[in-house]
Amino acid sequence: MQLENSHRAITNVRILDPETETVSEPTTLRIAHDRIASIGGEAEPEAEALDAGGRIAMPGLIDCHVHVLANTADLGRLGEESPSYLAITAMNSMQDALGRGFTTLRDAGGADFGLARAAEEELFPAPRLFYGGKAISQTGGHADMRAPGSSVMDSHQCCPHMGVVCDGVSEVRRAARHQLRTGADHIKLMLSGGVASPTDRVDSTQFSDEEIRAAVEEAEAANRYALGHAYTARAINRGLKLGVRSIEHGNLLDEESVRLFREFDAFLVPTLVTYERLKAEGAAHGLPQESQDKVENVLHAGIEALRLADEGGVNIAYGSDLLGGMRGWQSHEFAIRARVQSPGAVLRSATTTAAKLLRRQDLGTLSEGAAADIVLLERNPLEDVSVLSTPESSISHVFTRGQLVTGR
Repeated sequence: MQLENSHRAITNVRILDPETETVSEPTTLRIAHDRIASIGGEAEPEAEALDAGGRIAMPGLIDCHVHVLANTADLGRLGEESPSYLAITAMNSMQDALGRGFTTLRDAGGADFGLARAAEEELFPAPRLFYGGKAISQTGGHADMRAPGSSVMDSHQCCPHMGVVCDGVSEVRRAARHQLRTGADHIKLMLSGGVASPTDRVDSTQFSDEEIRAAVEEAEAANRYALGHAYTARAINRGLKLGVRSIEHGNLLDEESVRLFREFDAFLVPTLVTYERLKAEGAAHGLPQESQDKVENVLHAGIEALRLADEGGVNIAYGSDLLGGMRGWQSHEFAIRARVQSPGAVLRSATTTAAKLLRRQDLGTLSEGAAADIVLLERNPLEDVSVLSTPESSISHVFTRGQLVTGR
């Protein structure tokens, strides 16, 4: 079902506001091109109309931590893949996410200007894609995918590898400038060890203060920002003090972390679902043994970190970080977060708070002038947000840029 007219209306629809945690009485939502023109009244006679039948409309969902090129959990193997092959698998992954109601994705390493441009030009049905190009890693850091005996580096600008390795302030500046030169929306820094990399420890800190600050300065100079991969409180707190705006994962944060998040109005992007899936099926999707051994280090701490951050008033955005064949679990993060957060808090993480992180207040809301990214729901997530973890039964229609892309 596709509505082609540039003027459309959704009638008999109830509007969910994540900020006020309210659902309106049935109304009419009017769309002009890719924007919400108005809410209320009757549909114009010339407008193509969809009767929502009393369903709930909520803003399109935003996932702030994906890797659209990571078609396997063996990230070291990406360097051996064809860039064109990975691009096509990324297209499939993005379309699948759209079907789950995610109308905006922020890629945290690997995606390039070509994919973002193709999505923006609507060359295929796709969410909006915010990209940072290659993540920046020190030698032996989280984006250094070489085995201990390998010295060969990836020379591709865009892909296959999702990171670039550099050491020293000048190299970090140059790497950041290369990504920003392509129009990157953000810069990704590896501030600590991680699960999917072969040689670093999860509890390590990476880059010097001067190197981190150099990347932050370059991002800020371009009116962009830096996000940092970090697990331990030591790595998190150091990054926040040095100006990193968004901390990814953050499973081992502490009370000082919470204070710093609030002091700097920074954002936490937990990715709890990926650890559950890596534990359950990572090996089947290519996760190397050395990475399987590291999953336990972060698996159980994440939910308590989320509780601490939520109770402390931290800005928390939605993230999934799933790799390869595990990406179908993207929506399960809603059910995990529902264990410790209120439905409204979880909804805001994937709408208004995520939009604030992206500096795009026209996303994550249904109001006049906002982007016409709309999800129609069969059930009210304010009563049970975990219904969003089963999009095949809870979502009836998805609009992106004012166009109906899925519907039943």
